[in-house]
Amino acid sequence: MKITVQSSKVIKPAYGSRGAPRCPDDTDVVVPLTVFDKVNFDEHILAVSFFHPPSPPASALELGFAEALAAHRAWAGRLGGDRSTILLNDAGARLVEATADVALASLAPLEHPTPELRLALNPDLAGGEEEEEVMVVQVTRFACGSFAVGTAAHHLVSDGRGASAFLVAWGNATRGAAMDLAVPAPLRASVFPPRCPPRVEFEHRGAEFITTPLAAGEPRGLLLLHGVCRSSSHEDDDDESVVIRRVRFGREFIAKLKSAASSSSSPPYSTVQCVAAHIWRCATRARGIAGGEAVTTLRVAVDGRARMRGRRPGVPDGYTGNVVLWARATAAAGELVSKPVGHAAGLVSRAVSRVDDRYFRSFIDFASSGAVEAEGLTPAADPARKVHSPDMEVYSLVGISFNDLDFGTGRPFLRRLSHLPEGHVVIESSPSGDGGVDALVCLFSRAMNAFEACCYNLAMGDARL
Repeated sequence: MKITVQSSKVIKPAYGSRGAPRCPDDTDVVVPLTVFDKVNFDEHILAVSFFHPPSPPASALELGFAEALAAHRAWAGRLGGDRSTILLNDAGARLVEATADVALASLAPLEHPTPELRLALNPDLAGGEEEEEVMVVQVTRFACGSFAVGTAAHHLVSDGRGASAFLVAWGNATRGAAMDLAVPAPLRASVFPPRCPPRVEFEHRGAEFITTPLAAGEPRGLLLLHGVCRSSSHEDDDDESVVIRRVRFGREFIAKLKSAASSSSSPPYSTVQCVAAHIWRCATRARGIAGGEAVTTLRVAVDGRARMRGRRPGVPDGYTGNVVLWARATAAAGELVSKPVGHAAGLVSRAVSRVDDRYFRSFIDFASSGAVEAEGLTPAADPARKVHSPDMEVYSLVGISFNDLDFGTGRPFLRRLSHLPEGHVVIESSPSGDGGVDALVCLFSRAMNAFEACCYNLAMGDARL
């Protein structure tokens, strides 16, 4: 397969065009990042969405992109040099148009694309202006008329909900539909003020913040090569490769899983909590650590929008910055796999419930107090950490509208994140809308076969050691 870049343009906001807002009075504003922005991953998040033909005209995509940038202005800005601000200078976002000399079907199976394919369909961020642009998009058209949209969205600007809002707005603008407008970017700094007096009710050192970078404690010799993590001491050992697999849980499987997990719980645990618990147990078994004294922790990303909505100030509709913290459930590995799935689901549910309005407000007060700077604390969300075993991290995109991206030719039939660290799991609604969920799971290849054998079999998942 040969991919040829036909054009690479920096697109600036098209203010006043069709449904786009008018040009702001000040086009050079410095907006501080919020405490939720600064505690998140300082990196671009890469993903690829695949679409059936026909592909939309390049001119329509470009105009829609410019109009969406006017409605979501932060994506046309730049991060400040100290990574603590967004410069709302309307410098623009990059749109790359490319063509592939093969039909999309020849690249099957897309469910498990190679690292090389994932990289080829994403914009190249190595060097040049692309490193500074917070949104870079590559549209690749295949010989059969199908097309792929690769996105690189910087996590300091937005979480998944905010990034999806921009992409859906781009699709709407391209096909001439109305766009939802984001909360004006200059206002984001005022959304999360600390309380007066502050009330730090929970310990945030060791949770959202750490005293030393996580990378310092990683196993020695871990390298990231073309989206595959390998141990430098075992470069010829395929068992040291990190692989990503998509596992699909249909509606019937989900119903059985929730019934088994919630048999002694009222109300029943949520779908995401049950799936996260099931994957945690299966991965722990597959890693081969359940027979010793290992302890495993599951971190679950928790969206604060609904949790802080009950009090003033809440999170306004249309807010597109980061509003995520992490719940932590911890268990002895042997106990986790030897007890029923309901035990693990209960651990997950209780951990998530603790990250409530009080916890979010406490975090705001602590992160705004000056303690982070005075003590030299750094975010625990460290993009340099590529291996999490024996722990795991779960991110839920259920209810987030990535699958609503539609340029007028239909929604994507598949969406893949282009890179995940070992131990990361992303749970998404099934693109088919059949009530099932998909989970992207990233593990060492030596554990993946055992994981796949376990994750589709509730009886095996609940078997005792």
